[in-house]
Amino acid sequence: MTNRELLEDSVGLRYDFEEAFHLMAVTVEKHLASAPPVIRNYTAHLAKSTGKFIRAYGLMACSMDEEDKVPADAVTLASAVELLHLATLVHDDVIDDADTRRGIETLQKRFGKKAAVICGDYLLSLALKLASSIPQKNQYEALDMPNYLCRICMGELRQEINNGNLDLSVYRYLSIIKGKTAALFEASFHGGAMLSTKDERKLRMYRKAGNDVGMIFQLMDDCIDYEMEETEAKKNVRSDYEEGVVTLPLIHAMNQDESFSGQVKNGLVSAKELYTKVLEAGGTAYTKAVAGRYYGKASNTIGNLGLSEAKKARIMTVVDKSYYGIKK
Repeated sequence: MTNRELLEDSVGLRYDFEEAFHLMAVTVEKHLASAPPVIRNYTAHLAKSTGKFIRAYGLMACSMDEEDKVPADAVTLASAVELLHLATLVHDDVIDDADTRRGIETLQKRFGKKAAVICGDYLLSLALKLASSIPQKNQYEALDMPNYLCRICMGELRQEINNGNLDLSVYRYLSIIKGKTAALFEASFHGGAMLSTKDERKLRMYRKAGNDVGMIFQLMDDCIDYEMEETEAKKNVRSDYEEGVVTLPLIHAMNQDESFSGQVKNGLVSAKELYTKVLEAGGTAYTKAVAGRYYGKASNTIGNLGLSEAKKARIMTVVDKSYYGIKK
């Protein structure tokens, strides 16, 4: 049977959620392990540190039908989303000059920046190729994954443009993470929902919930840099300020104390002092409170979708993990 025949044969195929999640993880692993020989050494290294697949989980949860089954196309799209996310992490590590990710050496640390950039580009291309392979191509086209990818890139670029900008406002910061992080969560919720409903009002609600979950995820991740040790976080911490990345905890602390703000802007505060001061000024507490407001909005939206208890519980798992604790 040809690949095309196999794809066409999968139309209408549905899985229990746990089986779908396992198939997605296997698909991601397979694509990393079966990369062309010239790049396989790099993708095999990445396969050692795949994450918890929270975006894929969200996509498949949103795709569940009236019988709480997950369609085969959702498994494919979820796998593509995780490969796309992995590509962004590889590129992020190059930009940040990060040494570790998920407890192992980053690709750029192990093999060099040039190899990492090229590998990230390969993963991006692979993700788009996989997403476009689903038999119901019109659904992929309506999802408009390239548009979401553009939003992610623009968010990353806006972050880079504002690198070291100690006058960054709360509003502008939230607009940055709406692109660089929340867009892929929104794409995941949107992509899954398109496989379960054609109701435009409900699709907008799914997109809104996905955006809110992405905002929660990034805001809580910002707190990790201030509150966790590297062994616990399994990635570089105490690094945002040194790299010029201004996040909400610091923005709030500077807004609260004009004297502290002036010292930071004049380079009179060491990194250690800054991290201590941000905690004392309630920077992470404020950031968690903002995340809490997004949590309330996401929960409310999901609650108004009229979902089965099983589907609602699956989607709320993503909301809860984003808020109560999950690491990239």
